[in-house]
Amino acid sequence: MVDKEVNMSAPRRILVTGGAGFIGSHLCRRLIDLGHEVLAVDNFSSSSRRNLYDLLTEPAFEFVRHDVTLPLYVEVDQIYHLACPASPVHYQRDPVQTTKTCVVGSLNMLGLAKRLGAPILLSSTSEVYGDPAVHPQPESYWGNVNPIGPRSCYDEGKRAAETLFFDYHRQHGLAIKVARIFNTYGPRMHPNDGRVVSSFIVAALSGQPLALHGDGSQTRSFCYVDDTVEGLIRLMGSPRDVTGPVNIGNPDEFTLLELAKTVIEVTDSRSEIVYEALPTDDPQQRRPDIGRARDLLGWEPQVKLDEGLRRTIDQSGVERLVGSRD
Repeated sequence: MVDKEVNMSAPRRILVTGGAGFIGSHLCRRLIDLGHEVLAVDNFSSSSRRNLYDLLTEPAFEFVRHDVTLPLYVEVDQIYHLACPASPVHYQRDPVQTTKTCVVGSLNMLGLAKRLGAPILLSSTSEVYGDPAVHPQPESYWGNVNPIGPRSCYDEGKRAAETLFFDYHRQHGLAIKVARIFNTYGPRMHPNDGRVVSSFIVAALSGQPLALHGDGSQTRSFCYVDDTVEGLIRLMGSPRDVTGPVNIGNPDEFTLLELAKTVIEVTDSRSEIVYEALPTDDPQQRRPDIGRARDLLGWEPQVKLDEGLRRTIDQSGVERLVGSRD
């Protein structure tokens, strides 16, 4: 099998699964701005039609409502496979379907890529590292994941998806790229997705308490969505032998207490900070080692946390963040 050349400078017809999602919709916009045609598919299980409004008038954009656990028959040059609920609120709502999306959905997209000879990129996750015993987390670390916990449908689902990608690469010679995405934030985050940045911003703008789990000493690294999208595109455009996995995240590490204080400062809020019990299997540390991304892609994040939070609020609009949701 001969795969199509990965060349992001030439116009391509590109499939983005999960294209109505938070990161997916930003990726679609960036690809169109680069001169490509984009076919987005999504079943709206955890995404929003609103994320697509600015794309629907673009002649180079097409949308199909579709569940990736069912076969898809289209003609494209490249595939970005982002389809999967990514927040605990959404992926724990139907854990069996989450696992099916990770496994069956990946099998369907890999089969499509194999038939077309098209390169395919998987949006994996830092959750494959579980509650890490190695810090920061390099791609060589195999992780510390609970295979039977409430987060396992997502954590183990993504690990299984990575396995399938590399087995297709070894067995069928398929051109693959695997990105392990760390916490990403920015405009179009779902206000009720339960992730910490959106939860803190909504609470602060509403004058409600910011709820910290545990004592707030657990750490996270937050990457602005424009930086994440840039990393994905550079990975797709990298030489064929660069398969990944490659960490895409911001190595600046913050405690959740520091994040809460920063959100309160940026929003000029009078909200208080309260403390609640830790969720099951909540990681204590999360920070990417991005040495591989720097070396292979020439990529590193550009947007600092306080600037990214301001952009998120300004571009999302207060009404959308704290008002009605679809």
